[in-house]
Amino acid sequence: MFDIIAFDADDTLWHNESLYTATQTKLEQLLAPYLNGEDVGQRLYAMETRNIPYFGYGIKSFTLSMIETAIALTEGRVMSEDIQQVITFAKEMLDTPTQLLDGVHDVVAQLSKSHALMLITKGDLLDQQRKLDRSGLSDYFSHVEIVSEKAEATYQTLLAHYKLEASRFLMVGNSLKSDVLPVVAVGGRAVYVPYHTTWEHERVSPDAVQQSRYFELAHIGLLPDLIETMRKRESE
Repeated sequence: MFDIIAFDADDTLWHNESLYTATQTKLEQLLAPYLNGEDVGQRLYAMETRNIPYFGYGIKSFTLSMIETAIALTEGRVMSEDIQQVITFAKEMLDTPTQLLDGVHDVVAQLSKSHALMLITKGDLLDQQRKLDRSGLSDYFSHVEIVSEKAEATYQTLLAHYKLEASRFLMVGNSLKSDVLPVVAVGGRAVYVPYHTTWEHERVSPDAVQQSRYFELAHIGLLPDLIETMRKRESE
């Protein structure tokens, strides 16, 4: 039924956003002596958004945004040792072991026996490859694509490169904005598996969601049964 089943990585296969949330809390605590109740989180998100066109996604980009936010919020008063502490936060993030979501290993291993699997993730090349290597999942994927963005054009390029019909391509991910809506828009099929928290940048308007058709699962462990159900419906 599908020539390739593709998976997002961060917060679909392994935990990621919770690591950023914890580090943001550390930054807020670090800057507290300099500030009078300013919303560090909102200022940091605004800085991240402005920096995406320059630095892309990932921990390195996040680190630069944290440093810029610290300088801006303190009007340049932040101490060099505190900047060094921000860099230490980043290194701790990079050194954190990859923690798979419940059921992921079994599902990926099972589906790899009947389908070609692809990993499509955006972010820093070194960081994403490191997480994949640590995950124990790399042998299950026939193809790995680390891209700068996930938009309709990205998926169209990948479909053309692998000579795939959109209708025979399935994407599984936790982001409606990156993993689901653009895939459906180009004629592919998608499965949305929500993570318990979503980065603000990945949120979409209710109108965009209502205009798109996709499957939604409570957890990834339900994916093999869904694919089998889809196969049976196609064969009827």
